[in-house]
Amino acid sequence: MSILHLVNKSPYENSNLNSAAAIMKSDDTLLLIEDGVYAAVKSGTASAKIAGHKVSVLGPDLAARGISEDKLVDGVAVIDYAGFVDLVETNDKVQSWL
Repeated sequence: MSILHLVNKSPYENSNLNSAAAIMKSDDTLLLIEDGVYAAVKSGTASAKIAGHKVSVLGPDLAARGISEDKLVDGVAVIDYAGFVDLVETNDKVQSWL
């Protein structure tokens, strides 16, 4: 049973990313939205927490924060809103980390 984990808070302000990464299984996906996208920046210390996981970020949230795709950790997929819907549909459950 696959789970889509949504993290919307900055990993530098709370521990939601740590909690999600700690329980993720190999068929789970992590979607970083809003300030959660900061975790995917390769020069940040939080990027180590997403290593080894299937990770996507919401492109409009990257753009809103002035982060270009070349600044992201290798392997992170940038998706649009339709891609967000696709992830919700293809996973069995959605867990929002508030």
